[in-house]
Amino acid sequence: MSGPNFHGFSALMVFSSVAARFFPPQIGGAGATVGAPGAPFRIDHDERFNQTTHFQYQPWKRGPWLGFNWRHDSGLVAGNAPCYGLNANNDCPQPVPTGPPAVLLQDVFGNPLSADQEFQTGFTCNGVHATPTTPLPSPCTAPLGSSLIQVPANGAENDDHNPPRIASRNLFDASVGHDNLFKGDRYKWSLTLTATPLMASASAASISTA
Repeated sequence: MSGPNFHGFSALMVFSSVAARFFPPQIGGAGATVGAPGAPFRIDHDERFNQTTHFQYQPWKRGPWLGFNWRHDSGLVAGNAPCYGLNANNDCPQPVPTGPPAVLLQDVFGNPLSADQEFQTGFTCNGVHATPTTPLPSPCTAPLGSSLIQVPANGAENDDHNPPRIASRNLFDASVGHDNLFKGDRYKWSLTLTATPLMASASAASISTA
């Protein structure tokens, strides 16, 4: 989607919404087996909304221009992030079934997360951050959170309708350039300088296991 040039101002926006659901193979040509265990589920390029908006201003027809970009991602599916939920509708293999609510810091196959994995995903337990060499206690009985992943609330995780997602983010950058630096007709030299990211913001959610 783009707008016409108006006194040197122009704008362009591209956006998309992707629903990527995985269904198991057909059985005997009877269609997808919707009720199969663990299916359907969202795969990693499922994203409710993303967009890139570009603004540009060129005060003179043959002169330099200024540009500004804004990129927004609502959050791709994060895969098997630890979560808490004991109901039949939850897809959380990590909760401890007895005692106070607690989450095992492991993947869906039962493999413990390493200290570096916990650090790279921004996990915290009771406000304490994991480091590349020091893992969080597992199980984590205090509030479990992440600065980089949107983890569903207790009992709300579902691999199809409410999976963990990468935290939503906004990225901004600015550019200045010239498309014909030496005003040539046969040969044209262009120059562009870009500051990226000029600014970035992200938001993530925490879950409580206390």
